[in-house]
Amino acid sequence: MKTPREILMARHRPAEARLDAIRKSVVAAVHLLRVSAGGAPSKPVPFDSPSSILHPLWLRLCGALTAPWRELILPSRRFWTALSAVWILLLIVNVSQRDAVSSVTGKAVHAPAVMMNWQVQQRWMNELMADRAVPPPEVDRPRITAPRPRTESHAIATV
Repeated sequence: MKTPREILMARHRPAEARLDAIRKSVVAAVHLLRVSAGGAPSKPVPFDSPSSILHPLWLRLCGALTAPWRELILPSRRFWTALSAVWILLLIVNVSQRDAVSSVTGKAVHAPAVMMNWQVQQRWMNELMADRAVPPPEVDRPRITAPRPRTESHAIATV
């Protein structure tokens, strides 16, 4: 049984002779242009040579640009697909979590529960950041008493 490659090669084999003739005539024409332009006669440059006029700079640049694509992106297509799916999911969640905007004021409309939580949080922050030099009114001040004499300890020591 023939492989797909063999089938394609057999199909294009009759065109090889015509393509070779075209290639030879183009290379000869380029050689004549070089000689007529005042260049030193040299042997014809092979078609596949990187220094050939038929192998332009942009082909080399395209090769340089496609190399990272072939080496970085194509081997890990599943990884990049999963990563893009995660980013799309994050974008969808971000858009769905946005606050509604009032059409009258142009400001964000907050739910009452959100406002209550914000007020409780503000109250806690005020309690934490309050000035500690002034005690709150509901706290009793400790009584300051003068020290008592220690005569009892002398009496026991002298007996």
